[in-house]
Amino acid sequence: MHILILNQFFWPDAAATSQHLTDLVRHLAGLGRQVTVICGSSSYHPSRQTSPAPPARIVRVREWPFSRRLPSRLLSYGTFLMAAAWRALLAPKPDLVLTMTTPPGLSLIGTLLKGLRGVRHVNWEMDLYPDVAVGLAMVRPRNPFVTLARWALDFGRRRADATIALGECMRDRLIGHGLSAGQIRVSEVWTDGRPIQVLPFPPPEPLRILYSGNLGLAHEIDTVLAVLDRLKSDPRFEFVFQGGGPRRAELERFCAEHHISNVVFAGYRPMSEMAESLGGAHVGLVTQRDATLGTVVPSKMYTFMAAGRPVLFIGPEESTAARAVRRFGCGWQVRCGDTAALAALLESLASHFEEIQEAGKLAREAFSTYYDLPIGVQRMAEAMGA
Repeated sequence: MHILILNQFFWPDAAATSQHLTDLVRHLAGLGRQVTVICGSSSYHPSRQTSPAPPARIVRVREWPFSRRLPSRLLSYGTFLMAAAWRALLAPKPDLVLTMTTPPGLSLIGTLLKGLRGVRHVNWEMDLYPDVAVGLAMVRPRNPFVTLARWALDFGRRRADATIALGECMRDRLIGHGLSAGQIRVSEVWTDGRPIQVLPFPPPEPLRILYSGNLGLAHEIDTVLAVLDRLKSDPRFEFVFQGGGPRRAELERFCAEHHISNVVFAGYRPMSEMAESLGGAHVGLVTQRDATLGTVVPSKMYTFMAAGRPVLFIGPEESTAARAVRRFGCGWQVRCGDTAALAALLESLASHFEEIQEAGKLAREAFSTYYDLPIGVQRMAEAMGA
């Protein structure tokens, strides 16, 4: 079977979509599939990747250099879509084309290939556009461009042989876009558990809550800020924010203005130090804004679960993360804005260390059963019919 995959970012780029795609391509090649990846020549997040290139034919097209500033990003997206469509039409006919969502609109290329060349098309929704942009108030919902984009993207989704969602909340959202339930397959993503061994918990006091990774626009911090202010200078608690992101400066500024002393800020940690970093915490913090329900699915929780650490999720109870916490008993969920509930939970956990240990054990068990890399990529291969 020959599989053609389209996504702007691929190995060795450090973007999340690139990393998951690289894992999948290695798995598909191991199954004996012939894989061609059409990707861009610029990068989203430069990587120090030292692993060899995955066994695939990699076709890099030239596009406007990617930038996080909106005009340059739109130019990069547009030029990549045109270049990728041209190369896909010229490529040898595949048996299956898989399109991702960087940039939005790649599903239309899949629709074009399906119509002109009779190939099977599977659409892998990593982020649901334009819904995520509307939810983050980046664009107005009644903007004519948004209306046109929604129509065009739904046109591609509905004509795909299958659309893969990252969780039940995204599946529900896609049904709201007019897709039939039978057309949608749910395949949650994964984390590579090999470099993340489970380390013993540190001493119970102070209770260390860790946020690791990007603190982006889709992540909820208002509830966190209120609790930080409420528990400031309390020696029983320590909050660690490790990484970066557009909301990181807002968080640091708040802590400085309110003289919060039990907060530690650190930069991104390399994968070689991730086990030690995660193992130094008691609880992993994951957040999601209500407005992004079903448009994104946070994957940070799987990394905490790999380290045997329970998850404290602040976000909507209908989300995939909240459902996993309830299903496996691997942590706790608090609604956005419920500062009193969050403070009460932390007070309780500080006095019941055994509950943290038990939830951490269940987290690692769930990870090993459902979210480790070999299991996740096999689930994805089955969902796409490869």
